[in-house]
Amino acid sequence: MGKYRPPRVRKYGRGAIKCQRCGSHDAIIRKYGIYLCRQCFRELAVSLGFRKYS
Repeated sequence: MGKYRPPRVRKYGRGAIKCQRCGSHDAIIRKYGIYLCRQCFRELAVSLGFRKYS
């Protein structure tokens, strides 16, 4: 039997940071220290003070 190796903790790259709201690792918005996935950001953008221009 081999030695037990604990799972590697990612410090950078894809999967290193979780969404603060839902815990997802995909499409994290880190600019301005937001740390939300894009789906949560779309739900909270207006309350955070962002406006949509088109």
